[in-house]
Amino acid sequence: MNKKGIIQFLMIFFYLVFSQTAMAKSLKVYKHIDSNGVIHYSSKKPAVKNFKILNIRCPECSWKNQLDWNTTPFVENKFEQEIQAAAKKWDIQPSLLKAIIHAESSFKPDVQSSAGAQGLMQLMPATQKTYKVTNPFDPIQNIHGGSAYLKHLLKKYNNNLKLSLAAYNAGETAVSKYDNNVPPYTETENYIKRVTILEKRYKKL
Repeated sequence: MNKKGIIQFLMIFFYLVFSQTAMAKSLKVYKHIDSNGVIHYSSKKPAVKNFKILNIRCPECSWKNQLDWNTTPFVENKFEQEIQAAAKKWDIQPSLLKAIIHAESSFKPDVQSSAGAQGLMQLMPATQKTYKVTNPFDPIQNIHGGSAYLKHLLKKYNNNLKLSLAAYNAGETAVSKYDNNVPPYTETENYIKRVTILEKRYKKL
């Protein structure tokens, strides 16, 4: 790789890390070599066939911690029917489902994290299997699967929202490990704050 290629890659990488539009927990970068042997990196799919996709690990991407969740814009009129239907079926407040979807994927159905979580509510493969989600990128399946799992957690923790969110983020095993308390993980603590703030805001909307 020449010096220009390195600079180009670094510019794209740091843009993606700090951009508020980088919504997944891994960053997708497209790499291809042109006819002159020059390596190109881009955040957008190139109009060539000989490209490779680089998934760059970005745990709890910094953009999430830089945002003010009290003022960040709402995502409105997306998957409204699906959310309302799931909220009614699983007896969960629509505002809570919207908050989780916003915090997890910013309402982008094709998001996949480096840990393997997929879709709007970022369902792990084991959760998908439990709740019969055959296509995690299908909004209806994903929202109903995520809602079913959230309802399970709310029942398990006697409607304790903090513990339910902690388990949704870090797993039930992590909550059990700390005697049914919120695990002392920065990511989980920040996640609970994000969802709690967003839920209150969506409820007022």
